[in-house]
Amino acid sequence: MKLTDEARTGITFVTLEPSGERDCSFYINPSADSFLNKDEIDWTIFEEYKIFHFGSISLIHEPSRTAALQAVKRAREMNRLISYDPNLRLGLWDSEERAKTEIMATLPYADIVKISEEELTFLTGCSDMEEGISRLPENQLTIVGR
Repeated sequence: MKLTDEARTGITFVTLEPSGERDCSFYINPSADSFLNKDEIDWTIFEEYKIFHFGSISLIHEPSRTAALQAVKRAREMNRLISYDPNLRLGLWDSEERAKTEIMATLPYADIVKISEEELTFLTGCSDMEEGISRLPENQLTIVGR
């Protein structure tokens, strides 16, 4: 774990509306995780652990985007099980188009995807779960959860 006084720890407040919809408020601009540099990654952990998990929020800003992509590629090279949470939070991205592009580009690395119906509809344009899953990029998905 790296510590810094130059950025805050990201916090997300989630409230449930009477309708059942979630409302998220973020205290992150900027948050320390977005400053992770690929040179700060301890690559030996890939020898010790068998599963690698990441989320799309690490893809929003540099240098964390490059660090996350390097880590995902390293996990794939080492035949680790890769778990991915698209964790769509459009308010954090500079555009919906970029969010979709980045998330879709990293899906092929995942063995396991935790995806909501809202995320699947956003990514595929389809609200039917089975049809939406079939529209995801061809990859080695073994499990898709929601």
